[in-house]
Amino acid sequence: MPRGLPSKEELTAYVAAHGGDVGKREISRAFGLDGQERIALKAMLRELADEGLVSRSRRKLHVPGELPAAVLAEVTERDEDGELIAVPVDWDEDEHGAPPRILVKLARSSRIGGRLPGPAPTIGDRVLLRTEEIADAEGEVRHSGRVLKLLEKARSQVLGIYRKGGREGGGRLVPVDKRNMGRELAIPDGQENGAEDGDLVAVEILRHHAYGLPTAKVRERLGSLATEKALSLIAIHAHGIPHVFRRDALAEADAARPVTLAHREDWRDLPLVTIDPPDAKDHDDAVHAVIDEDPANEGGYVVTVAIADVASYVRPGSALDREALVRGNSVYFPDRVVPMLPERISNDLCSLRPLEDRPALAVRMVIGPNGRKRSHSFHRIMMRSAARLAYAQAQAAIDGRPDDVTGALLEPVLRPLYAAYALVKKARDAREPLELDLPERKVLLTPEGTVDRVIVPERLDAHRLIEEFMILANVAAAETLEEKRTPLLYRVHDAPSLEKVAALREFLQTMDIKLPKIDTVRPAHFNAILARVVDTEIAPLVNQVILRSQAQAEYAHENYGHFGLHLRRYAHFTSPIRRYADLIVHRALVRALELGRDGLPDSATPEVLAEVAARISAAERRAMAAERETIDRLIAHHLAEQVGAVFKGRIAGVTKAGLFVALDDTGADGFIPAATLGQDYYRYDEARHALIGERSGEAHQLGDRVEVRLVEAAPVAGALRFELLSEGHHIRGARRSERGHGRHGDTPARRGPPRPGRRR
Repeated sequence: MPRGLPSKEELTAYVAAHGGDVGKREISRAFGLDGQERIALKAMLRELADEGLVSRSRRKLHVPGELPAAVLAEVTERDEDGELIAVPVDWDEDEHGAPPRILVKLARSSRIGGRLPGPAPTIGDRVLLRTEEIADAEGEVRHSGRVLKLLEKARSQVLGIYRKGGREGGGRLVPVDKRNMGRELAIPDGQENGAEDGDLVAVEILRHHAYGLPTAKVRERLGSLATEKALSLIAIHAHGIPHVFRRDALAEADAARPVTLAHREDWRDLPLVTIDPPDAKDHDDAVHAVIDEDPANEGGYVVTVAIADVASYVRPGSALDREALVRGNSVYFPDRVVPMLPERISNDLCSLRPLEDRPALAVRMVIGPNGRKRSHSFHRIMMRSAARLAYAQAQAAIDGRPDDVTGALLEPVLRPLYAAYALVKKARDAREPLELDLPERKVLLTPEGTVDRVIVPERLDAHRLIEEFMILANVAAAETLEEKRTPLLYRVHDAPSLEKVAALREFLQTMDIKLPKIDTVRPAHFNAILARVVDTEIAPLVNQVILRSQAQAEYAHENYGHFGLHLRRYAHFTSPIRRYADLIVHRALVRALELGRDGLPDSATPEVLAEVAARISAAERRAMAAERETIDRLIAHHLAEQVGAVFKGRIAGVTKAGLFVALDDTGADGFIPAATLGQDYYRYDEARHALIGERSGEAHQLGDRVEVRLVEAAPVAGALRFELLSEGHHIRGARRSERGHGRHGDTPARRGPPRPGRRR
């Protein structure tokens, strides 16, 4: 095909976007085609006409009164199952009546390299759909349309909280996006669309005015935010997270019956235990360890990891499977969980409850005295958990404080687990995975849903034990599937790019820390640097900068290893209740080891798995953003009554626009605009992660300890604005010329007024 020629989908999308009133000349001009390419274009247009995508006579995409094979449509609403509904854009209601409503489906992709073509459609977007009639359709929706291309995002649609106005009617919208902090919209009387005060709504901007607020109308009511418990609803809708299960998926879950012992090994006498957070609702992994009696492995252990057999209930192509793929993973908020699977599956049939029969896929691993895995085998079993333990509960027993439950388990179950972990830890330390020290905070809520306090949970050996056993099981899964040449999804983490390593090396040099100039960097190189700065003032800074140099972990059908864990092959196997990738790996094992007829189907080609990997990687990033934003909103609501208070924190981010500060007590992130830093002329030095004053040389750098005053809190947006009270400092080795005209200092911060209350 000549270079530059558009694909059929691109060509159809262009014709649709221009209302069909275009010819070969306009298309050639739009895509910059030459003479040879125009000949190929003519043949392509003939093929599109033969396929019914365009009309050769009128160059239209539809037959009047009927839906064509491809149609330009606008997404207008969601149905009761949460599915998107669209209507044709070019439709003559006077002649043909109300436009047909089309159930929107995501496209099955032929994309290359597993990359998504763009964001998923939402209300207000224009999409090109390939339509078909729904067999045995009931109600008004008689067509479905698979998205060929997202043509136009809803530029004027804004998500926010509706606040009712006065007696004159109407109201205003408080946007939920941090970027629109303080920019309210007016909702005129009659444009509320039934919205009540406190509702989360999607609005369409009608008009901008020279004076006064822009006006908008409510397009969709998304739910009530009458209590703080509903703050997670904002993130759910802002990120398009599916949170209402389709009726067919719920019906399938309700109809599921417990799996029997048939064709399974009976391991119900093995005292497997689950060890989870105290507030966990689903329990999908259990562990056991025993001294290996094989004389050839003296001092070794046999470790068993049993994982809930979700594949027994969620079959490929079923309604539950389709729903799980769309969701990709469970999403965890402080006030709720949006599960990947309905509770009948996740909290009942597949939850490894104590003293109840549950199907599982187990891996039995032989660990040598050096802590390395010598061999492993997978088994499809029926198990019965001996106990459900919390991390702190298991740790207390080992530390000499057993309770009524752990007392009987201490010698036969817990001590062998910890002894096996001690061996595994030796192998882990020898492997040298990346050892970043980045404490994770947890938000604890009151019964009313407000923030009670923010804590940094203690890291116990119980946590590390489960973590290391799960890593071993994940490695075993990847090794088995590679050996059997069965397609799978890897969990991969690429090495840092050469550019990021070079930038990190340049930054570390400013602190007299050397990162070796070598072709291949390993986690051990970073660990040596982290060990050098441990317990020093610059340790948080160095940890943050090394973290930012790393690539992002993702799912892929091709293996390029896991840099952070320093593993050659790695696949997620241990959480199929909450991660779709693990379900794929379970099915692959069932297929590879001939453990049943519900394994990975032949249709799961590398191309299909590439698409699945891209979708669930995007869903994971979506979930992480939604979880982070919800915590921001909860803490902003918590601090809203403390405007004017002074806090201690650390600079957690530096941009041309200003500084991001994380508070010590809550971990809350707030922003200090560069314009408020003082009377100097601040420039952004990317290499040093700092804003540096042109005249004074005063620097504010990533990791600096600071004192700030809270100036503004916007709970709905999850935004905090601070005023800096602390002095800057001079960076060693930074010459004044660099401060004024640094390589990365081409975008100066504006000069601002003196900082009131600044301490000297």
